[in-house]
Amino acid sequence: MNISSFDDLLQAARAQPEPQRLLFVFAGTELPDEYTEQQRADYERGSGGALVPLMCVDKTPAELVSFQTLLTESAEMGGNWRIVFAAALSGSGGRSLTSEDAEAPLQRMVEAIRRGAHETFIPFDRQGQPVVFG
Repeated sequence: MNISSFDDLLQAARAQPEPQRLLFVFAGTELPDEYTEQQRADYERGSGGALVPLMCVDKTPAELVSFQTLLTESAEMGGNWRIVFAAALSGSGGRSLTSEDAEAPLQRMVEAIRRGAHETFIPFDRQGQPVVFG
């Protein structure tokens, strides 16, 4: 399935034969430590910057009606994020994974994003549209 929106991700997760747990890392941007004037200008215009994980959460597809649900919950957590990265963990034998099961993979996801190794995650903007880097 082609994921062309956040709601497509929810639909795909709900259609899987095994229960899914969705992982989300919300990231903001900041100027890198040693930035060029061009990087600073781009950042001030609202593009560019280094990705910085701000907060993370795991949810089952049943806990999210739509992207708007996630957007509302993220506002309650106080995050001023620009991109949310998504990944999924599959249960097995019809058993759903718990938040405790997701804790270590979620922390590995946060660390990967800190290192800039986010190519295996699906990034979405604040409108629930996929983001293409590059």
